[in-house]
Parts: sequence; structure tokens; C-alpha cells
Amino acid sequence: MPAALLGRKIGMSRLYDRDGKNVPVTVIRAGPCYVAQVKTTQTDGYDAVQLAFEPVQPRHSSMPVIGHDAKADLSPHRCHREVRLSDEEVASLELGHKLTVQQFDDVTYVDVVGTSKGKGFAGVMKRWRFKGQPASHGTERKHRSPGSIGGRAANLGTGRPKKGIRMAGHLGDARVTVRSLEIIARDKEQNLMMVKGPVPGARNNLLLIRAAKRLYKNKTARAERS
Repeated sequence: MPAALLGRKIGMSRLYDRDGKNVPVTVIRAGPCYVAQVKTTQTDGYDAVQLAFEPVQPRHSSMPVIGHDAKADLSPHRCHREVRLSDEEVASLELGHKLTVQQFDDVTYVDVVGTSKGKGFAGVMKRWRFKGQPASHGTERKHRSPGSIGGRAANLGTGRPKKGIRMAGHLGDARVTVRSLEIIARDKEQNLMMVKGPVPGARNNLLLIRAAKRLYKNKTARAERS
């Protein structure tokens, strides 16, 4: 079964472990999700499952979504996401199958994918952590300026800066993945999951929770010991 769910960020809280240590956690309402579509190599060229999350009234949906979810004998749902799986995992799934927090019973660390908070237009010191111009008497109203960019021309003589140069612009509101967050507690009755540390986005932000793909060295050793 796929160790992946869609959920909503509720907020941050704290839990105390057996030693009385204060652990900061983020509370996530994970699922329930339903299998809206199963893709295989024979029909689609790859193996994946599409998860449907948050049922909505038909008047708040669209006819294509209503017809799509009806094929899996589901009411229309607000959010749909694909998760790549192996062919063995896909073979064990059926349309309309319900997925809950129980999918993570044997999982210790998860990756959480979400959209970070948008911070609007930001200068280079805030966006890229530039140190700025010298704060001496010779600098006048240019302390937070990025400095010269003409020297980074794509071709000599063109005067056009290279693509990807770090300049002022839109900060945040981007897809962010936080890796290897430890699951501290689960509440299967209320579909809640508490993970250690912060996750991307504001409250009520849509999240994708999946089993960690790659652990840090210290967490790998800890997982092997447990």
C-alpha cells in the first residue's frame, strides 16, 4: 500500500516524551484519501495512483471532475494528486479504496511537500542574503543595493545578464519539500499526525505527506538501531 496522503496543516503545538522533554510538533490532518485513478505501464506508460482528498458538493465542482471521480464510485473531491508507485503496489490497489493514517504505522520518517508562505516583492538582502553595500560615508542611499550586474553578461558585448542571476523579485509562494521529519504521534480516530518541527505554508495549507525517500546520516543510524 502507498505510504502517502494528502492533508491540511492545522498548526503547531508541543508534546512531552517519556523523559519529559518538550518536543515542538506540527499537527496535520492527514486524509482520509481515496484512490481516484490507478495508472499502469500498459495503459499510461508508468505506474502511479491518483489520490482524491476533501469531498465537496457537486455545485462547487466541475463536470469533468464529477465525471472523473464517478468512475471510481466517488463523490467529487477538491484535491487530486498523483504518487508514483511500483508495479507491485499498483496491483494491490482498487478504485475507491480508502487510505488513512494507518498507512504510516510502519513509517518513522516522512517528507512533507507544501507551498511556502508568499512574502511579496523582496530585495536581494532579504531574498538572497546579500550583505549589501559598505555602510561608510561614501555610500549614499545604496546600502541595500545588489551592486553591478553588467559584468555577468551572457556574451561579451551583449550586455544582457545571464539567466538565473540573483536579483530582487518575488519571495516565497513556491513548492518546498521538508525532508525526514520524525512522526511523534498519530491519532487514527481523528486522522491526525504529529511530526517534529515545522512544515511549509500557513495554517490550512494543503500538504503531501509521503514516506521519506532519503534520510540524513544521523537519522539513518537511529532508524537502524530501532
